[in-house]
Amino acid sequence: MTNMVLGSAIVTPTKSEQTVRKPYPNYKVIVLDDDFNTFEHVASCLMRYIPKMTEELAWNLTNQVHFQGQAMVWAGPLEQAELYHQQLRREGLTMAPLEAA
Repeated sequence: MTNMVLGSAIVTPTKSEQTVRKPYPNYKVIVLDDDFNTFEHVASCLMRYIPKMTEELAWNLTNQVHFQGQAMVWAGPLEQAELYHQQLRREGLTMAPLEAA
């Protein structure tokens, strides 16, 4: 839109900027294999601290930790990831640093 005022053009800015909403990144909680935690302890910790963790999934993840060296046991918002990471680490599990998913 352009208006003329005493021979000068006044240009009205158009609204071209849009708000782009980006979701917060998810963070991975990864348990690493070690030589001192038992299968029972790892599975028990996963069921105790990771929400909605079933016994079957906990054992599958524990086996993955043992045979593949690591398993991602949870992914989600940073604050929750930090909490679960800290709780598992306090129980003696060997944890990888949090990383963005």
